[in-house]
Amino acid sequence: MKNVLATILLFVLMSHCTSRGNNPVTIYLIGDSTVANYAVNYGEGQDYYQKKYPKTGWGQVFQEFFTASELNNFKPLIQADSVIVDDRARGGRSTRTFFQEGLWRSVYENLKEGDIVMMQFGHNDASLKNPERYVDIEGYKEFLRLFTTQTFEKKAKPIILTPVARNYPWKDDHLENVHGEYPDAAFEVADELGAYFIDLNKLSMDYFSKKGRDYVSNNYFMNLPPNKYIAYPDGSSDQTHFQPEGARAVAKLVFEAMKVLK
Repeated sequence: MKNVLATILLFVLMSHCTSRGNNPVTIYLIGDSTVANYAVNYGEGQDYYQKKYPKTGWGQVFQEFFTASELNNFKPLIQADSVIVDDRARGGRSTRTFFQEGLWRSVYENLKEGDIVMMQFGHNDASLKNPERYVDIEGYKEFLRLFTTQTFEKKAKPIILTPVARNYPWKDDHLENVHGEYPDAAFEVADELGAYFIDLNKLSMDYFSKKGRDYVSNNYFMNLPPNKYIAYPDGSSDQTHFQPEGARAVAKLVFEAMKVLK
């Protein structure tokens, strides 16, 4: 129990960590539940262990990768002596609802020159069964254009990500695309506007396939047995959200992809 609580505390500290130097750059993360910080952004605070753990968004553990020794690997993308990861992602949000609820405005108003906005949407945009979230392909592209152009207006740097893979469908031991045309649409906007682009859908499909279906199902995604975690007494069968190991694996994919952005 002590080890678990120590891990939780580390998540919170790393997520709030402001290892500020004289010239910090803020990386704003906007997106859905796969990116979100459950320890901070859901109003639960110290109740994270009781209510959500081990559910972890990849943005929740992103800060810990940005050590001082790593920053030289990001030039010219990051011209700073420290990085602050500000995770604004929220569960259930599509590009449209993130804008309509004022979540984007709060990012835009705080953006400064040299900051970075990383946007990963698509899971909820594609949700036809949830009309309050659904955004068709053209609408999805328009909202990505809005986030991107307004980021450029502030002389900040937009990075468009395709949605991270879900743990289905599998075919011949390889994880396949479940997001339809949304990954291609994200690329088209990045290409059109000259934004940075990370194909997280492909990176995660390929990486999870190498690890194997059984491994990622049991260790990366929220497939939990009953009575192991306080928050999930009946267990969980969830092929979208991550356990801490899965969140870290995805965060590392994004982190390494950032190093080679052109």
